[in-house]
This record gives sequence, C-alpha cells and structure tokens, in this order.
Amino acid sequence: MKRIEDYVRTIPDFPEKGIMFRDITTVIQSAEGFHLAIDTMQDLVKDLDYDIIAGAESRGFIFGAAMAYNLNKPMVLIRKKGKLPGETVAVDYTLEYGDVTTLEMHKDAVKPGEKVLLVDDLLATGGTINAMAQLVEKQGGEVAGMLVLLELAGLKGREFLEKYKVFSAVTYEGK
Repeated sequence: MKRIEDYVRTIPDFPEKGIMFRDITTVIQSAEGFHLAIDTMQDLVKDLDYDIIAGAESRGFIFGAAMAYNLNKPMVLIRKKGKLPGETVAVDYTLEYGDVTTLEMHKDAVKPGEKVLLVDDLLATGGTINAMAQLVEKQGGEVAGMLVLLELAGLKGREFLEKYKVFSAVTYEGK
C-alpha cells in the first residue's frame, strides 16, 4: 500500500538553493493520492471537537473543502488581502522567506465561541497558520486544532505554535 509520501514530488533547490521543495500537486493529481491524503487528515482529527473548517488560500482550500464536504461542516475561506468582497478582519505576518503579507477573513465568518479547525497544506515556520489563528481569535472563535498535510520539522513551526493542537499527516525532518 502506498503512503502519502510516495505521491509527494521533491524538487531540489526551489525556490532557492538548499531548499528541498515538497510539491503536493502530485498528491492531488492522483485520485488515489488525494483520497489517501483526505482520509488520513480526517482520521487525524476524528476525535477533535470543532464546528467549522477554515482553509488558507489556496492549497488549504483544496484539503479543507474536501474535508468540509465529507464531514458536512461549513467551510470558511481565509484569503490574501483584497480578495474577499465583504467586510473583513486582517492580520499581517511574515512568510518563510522574509516577505510580509496580509491574510483576511470575512468579519461574520466565525461567531464567538465557535470552534474552528484550521487546514493548510504545509507547516514550515508556522507564520501562515498562526495568522489564521489570530483571525479566528479576533472574532471570538476558538482554534480547536491545526491540521496540515506536510510538516517541515526542521523549521520548528510546531514549537512556534505550542499553545495549539497541531496535526500533520506527513513530517519531514529537514527544511
């Protein structure tokens, strides 16, 4: 039986020298790989209590939406600045390679007390998923957990997120 890792393509020296880029497009291009990824991710959080799934643009949408459909849960979109049509809340954060960017969520997407599972494709330094958590908490929501397909343990994102429950389907030891 194949593992998720068997569907992940590794591209050396992208986007810069010394980086081993873990490409998840090959996971979702395979019906079997995508099915395995979603089943594995859902299984990791099967005992977690949450009301809503929130996914980050754009790859978090892929995994989050599939899970929301399967589990009959609402799906909240967290997007880059200026992409949502309604009133939003925003958080600035730093990306893995040093650039600062902004994430937004509709102001009415999470109500006080609602428990939210945050879903993304990758945990590297933890900046993106931490910004997602800040958006949920700004609205009075509770982060029930953080779920990613891949984790790059060498970048210590899990340590940065120590106050949250973090789940990853696949962990790579390096960067």
